[in-house]
Amino acid sequence: MTEQDQTAPAGERGVPGQFVQSLARGLHVITAFDDRHPRMTLSDVARRTDLTRATARRFLLTLEELGYVRTDGRLFELTPKVLQLGFSYLSSLSLPALAGPHLEALSEQVEESTSASVLDGSDIVYVARVSTHRIMTVAIAVGTRFPAHATSMGRVLLAGLDADQRAEYLRSARLERLTEHTLTDPRALEADLRRVRAQGWALVDQELEIGLRSVAAPVTDRSGRVVAAVNVSMRVGMPGASAGDPVDDVVPLLLECARRISADLAATGR
Repeated sequence: MTEQDQTAPAGERGVPGQFVQSLARGLHVITAFDDRHPRMTLSDVARRTDLTRATARRFLLTLEELGYVRTDGRLFELTPKVLQLGFSYLSSLSLPALAGPHLEALSEQVEESTSASVLDGSDIVYVARVSTHRIMTVAIAVGTRFPAHATSMGRVLLAGLDADQRAEYLRSARLERLTEHTLTDPRALEADLRRVRAQGWALVDQELEIGLRSVAAPVTDRSGRVVAAVNVSMRVGMPGASAGDPVDDVVPLLLECARRISADLAATGR
């Protein structure tokens, strides 16, 4: 297999001679597995990755040999070894360790789940999580991804981008409608991002999932740049839903939590 596949889309090829398609395809096979597809047949993998069965089989067998995939002869699934692929990033990122105690304290104060995330492309990625109860149909853990436009942490992180980066996001992002409340109009989203940037926090009400409301605040580095977001998630309109006004009751505590994490990051030189 050549290092540069001229049949690959230009956006995937990058600098001539530098793009290794076999590596890209191998990573694509790994990311084809998710919470909805934890175990797949060879045909399933080929279909989800747009690879031929023969090519998908070679990658799966290679990953099996390396210990990242296992099979019972028919179904393939990832092994815990894939966590090593993200360990270097998470271990070098001081945010999870610094944020953890503050998120735990905030969770105890508000009796709700708290989280921290960073922006990765058009998604947020959870890097820390303190859960008091399951409030979504999808379980959330470190590494979980959600579309930034439909989440409070995503709004905070997008609002923290510079003007050119925000404009590029609004031009290129696929603003999928996840519930009847999801903002999908780029102009409406842009207006909300301006509001979030001005007030210093975001409230998203049932845009990601019906029954879920969350508020988020930015975490900044020593230069004042937004590098992460923290949030409080609450149930609404169902048994066990939070009482009181989240703006009045939760936001001041959330802002203080974000301030303390930011101060800890600055103290570490980040």
